[in-house]
Amino acid sequence: MKTEEYAVAVLGAGAAGLAAAAETSSAGLSTLVIDREKRPGGILLQCIHNGFGLRCFNEELTGPEYAERAARKAEESGAVFALGCSATSLRIREDGTFELLLLSGADGVRKIHARAIFLATGCRERTRASLAIPGTRPAGVFTAGAAQKLLNREGMLPGRSAVIVGSGDIGLIMARRLRWSGIEVKAVIELLPHPSGLPRNVAQCLDDFAIPLYLEHAVVRICGKDRVEGVDAAPLENGVPNPEKRFHIECDTVLFSVGLIPENELASSAGVVLNPATGGAMVDANYETTVPGIFSAGNVLHVHDLVDFVSEEAARAARNIPARLAGTEPGTRIRARAGANLKYVVPSWYFPGRKTLFSFRPLIVAENGWLRAEINGTTVWRKRMPFVRPAEMITAEVEAEQLSGEGEVVFHLQEGETE
Repeated sequence: MKTEEYAVAVLGAGAAGLAAAAETSSAGLSTLVIDREKRPGGILLQCIHNGFGLRCFNEELTGPEYAERAARKAEESGAVFALGCSATSLRIREDGTFELLLLSGADGVRKIHARAIFLATGCRERTRASLAIPGTRPAGVFTAGAAQKLLNREGMLPGRSAVIVGSGDIGLIMARRLRWSGIEVKAVIELLPHPSGLPRNVAQCLDDFAIPLYLEHAVVRICGKDRVEGVDAAPLENGVPNPEKRFHIECDTVLFSVGLIPENELASSAGVVLNPATGGAMVDANYETTVPGIFSAGNVLHVHDLVDFVSEEAARAARNIPARLAGTEPGTRIRARAGANLKYVVPSWYFPGRKTLFSFRPLIVAENGWLRAEINGTTVWRKRMPFVRPAEMITAEVEAEQLSGEGEVVFHLQEGETE
């Protein structure tokens, strides 16, 4: 079995992995980027709409264009690629370095030794099975991402008329894409009282095409035996579908856009502790996990709303790897927690006396709110939040002098105009 030695092994060649590889390679660290697909770019390769790259490349790009530029940057920095390879195991060696086993049709089994691991494996979609919707198992049921790949990369229409379950960004974008392809979109049905996707996607993908959005509704049955024939939907009352107000929508296709699950199976097998609020790893302000030498960033850490943010976070995380491999200890770290109206905070630990960028996911819709941090019950930092939506990630940089290290920092999001 062939054994190869690298300073850094990056798992995943999407936006996060490519940005991280460019950073570590530029720093003089031998870097291997591993991905099961035959081309780098990840999910970007099937996102043919524009809107990417305004922050990272100062230009509006399609997904494949963004992927090509990010891959070129990593290659020109000196990163090596192992494409069409699946990483089947990750273990810690006795000396604290790591061993990966890769499988591929071209090369068989490869053994990789690396001094650091960068997790950039992204997410997988939740499916109908996650929702337990009654009905048979007819043809015509897809996740939004699977339908996107079928349409954009394979050139095949998933059906003639569709209902989309969930208003996540992929589902919203697919509503527009289906209409462009001549497929009638009968409705988008969402459990929550507000859309799960970005406001701009609601406006550009639903409102511009007069596609109905049913908030606080649920699909209670998928109808059809061999092929989807329609769905039954009902409004929620006290959180439960009201069967007396049930109605039927005829369609031959159902797309699910009901959330993403970070791909952390390999990380868990290596002992990385996961955050139940995100499904991603718990990391400190260096983006290092609970296993020294394993770093994580991007959607595998927490789901982002823009790919540019994924690249920025991964690059920021990767800049900490050279110091770690040089033997620099990160120092004392203190817990950061999410308080009122926040689902999570990343990172999970901060370093006292160091400026830190925190990321949050709000749980409320609010105007003119406040985000604040407190240590031992005393507010040490606050920021005005004029517009808060659960679909949009919040980031906030807290100054070094405000992170004194005197205790855990707890963040709260407060509604209203007063502090």
